[in-house]
Amino acid sequence: MSQNRSYDVLTIGRSSIDLYSNDIGTPFEQIRSFNAYVGGSPTNIAVGCQRLGLRAALLTCFGDDKIGDFLKYHLEQESVDLRYSPTRPYRTSAVVLGVEPPDTFPLVYYRDNAADIQISSADVHQIPFEEIRMVEISGTALSREPSRSACISAVIAAQKAQCHILLDLDYRHDQWGSINEYQTFVQEILPYCHTILGTCEEILAATVADRDTIQIADQQISNPDISGCQTTALTLMLSLTQACIIMKTGAQGATLLQPDKEPYPVSGYPVEVINILGAGDAFAAGLIYGLCRDMTIVESIRFANACGAILVTQHGCANFMPTFAEVRAFQAAYGSTTD
Repeated sequence: MSQNRSYDVLTIGRSSIDLYSNDIGTPFEQIRSFNAYVGGSPTNIAVGCQRLGLRAALLTCFGDDKIGDFLKYHLEQESVDLRYSPTRPYRTSAVVLGVEPPDTFPLVYYRDNAADIQISSADVHQIPFEEIRMVEISGTALSREPSRSACISAVIAAQKAQCHILLDLDYRHDQWGSINEYQTFVQEILPYCHTILGTCEEILAATVADRDTIQIADQQISNPDISGCQTTALTLMLSLTQACIIMKTGAQGATLLQPDKEPYPVSGYPVEVINILGAGDAFAAGLIYGLCRDMTIVESIRFANACGAILVTQHGCANFMPTFAEVRAFQAAYGSTTD
């Protein structure tokens, strides 16, 4: 990737206020209080990249409301560049999250008429892609118009400007009309991508899943149970793109998959889990940092694993993203900074 560009990364997609339960371990219906944080996967990733030392810009749309003001205030404190993110007369979205470690994390989206879906191709046309090294697209941003067309326009513009394109599959079942719709639009942009990031379940969702193979337990929208053949799903995805696929595997770390090469697992870090929500966004920020700083792909994944491991020990996401020094100190405590 070219070093001589104004921004290391532009992230595109949703933004929200995230209300995390303060009553850790308490069933959702018994929660007594919440804490408010910045949320939305691409927004979290932008904060994570900025804290690691990258130059991050965000394309989202804020609602013309107090929640939009809340998000802009906190993002400006983090020095995320918001000049390309408009404010429009829609409702900023919200997410309410329960925290019941080690394995139950229900969440409820409030996204009817969400402001961030209102990003448009006109917004994209204002962006100087020739000044951006990497563009990160969130799968959820493809779920509805006009955001869907805006993302497709962004991918085409990014390719023309020779940006590195990273797709976070980011499958959120209740944000789509059907699984077929998700597959159609994700597969449309796969050929443009250089790196694809997702869980095994998200890879299944993007390729071979149907509505009868998807189960959501305890309203854990970010962690669906999707049955299907992983090998078939990966084979199909690799046939649709020349991108590196990085499959997140939770506590085990991640697996690197590349055309005509054997899968390469990169081990994670054992930690005590408080909250898994947002760990994938920390992972993405770490991966982007590694790629922008010319680490090898394996070193980048290892660094990303450390970012994710740090996050699962915290209460929230964007507000708890680690700095570069914190990640290196964490890795040093485990005796290694490379795989």
